[in-house]
Amino acid sequence: PIINVRIDDFCRTWTDTLDSRMMNPGVHHVTAARTPGWWESAHLGFATMPQIRQLMEHLEDGSRGKWKPGKLAEGQLHLLHDATLAPPTIDDLVWDGESERIEIERPPFDGPELPLDEIFTPLHTRQGCYNHRGRLARCVHHLHRAFHSNIYRRGSARQWDDVISVQKR
Repeated sequence: PIINVRIDDFCRTWTDTLDSRMMNPGVHHVTAARTPGWWESAHLGFATMPQIRQLMEHLEDGSRGKWKPGKLAEGQLHLLHDATLAPPTIDDLVWDGESERIEIERPPFDGPELPLDEIFTPLHTRQGCYNHRGRLARCVHHLHRAFHSNIYRRGSARQWDDVISVQKR
């Protein structure tokens, strides 16, 4: 099953690498990065451990260690009933030259919180997320083709552990 969820204090953002197995030039996969005050809607799929291992093998494409299933140590996750929830706009982002955040009031939650310690998130561990001149290229603001054609510059990455924290085992 797949359900609608709301993610808070982290966002979906593009990875810095291309997966060119299916097409040329390829696709950028999605990973997670912190943004205090942020919210957006996303989907959560339920998978067994063998299915998670199969997903990691597919993402790694024979190169072990590129991706890892991590449990986020920051942010919030709630069930989402209102699928029309709009994320903050690019203009709502406050950037101090070092980090980005949202300072406007967030909408109220409309569903119960889900425990992050029970949810795995695929994280790209080699090059993490794309570094857009010190900022994040959020998926909700830059669709895939526009991101690749207008923003992407090869080799501009942030390390994954600089942009999101995971729970220690």
